[in-house]
Amino acid sequence: MDTCEKLEKCPFYQGKMSMESGLGRMYKRRYCEGDKLQCARYQIATTVGPEFVNNNIYPNMHDIAEKIIAENKK
Repeated sequence: MDTCEKLEKCPFYQGKMSMESGLGRMYKRRYCEGDKLQCARYQIATTVGPEFVNNNIYPNMHDIAEKIIAENKK
């Protein structure tokens, strides 16, 4: 898969989580370099807009992503 085009500017990694830490590295490999379409943050940003992506949302928070998308679908 292709690396996510949002990786370098993703607020999640800009002070929230180090991409080199154990958990950060796992998220990066699975979602950013793996299947970005499975990333909760990416789903929200591309469906309802990046302004709805709270910095506290982790890539694996699919339930929260579904709720935000359902509440804000354009």
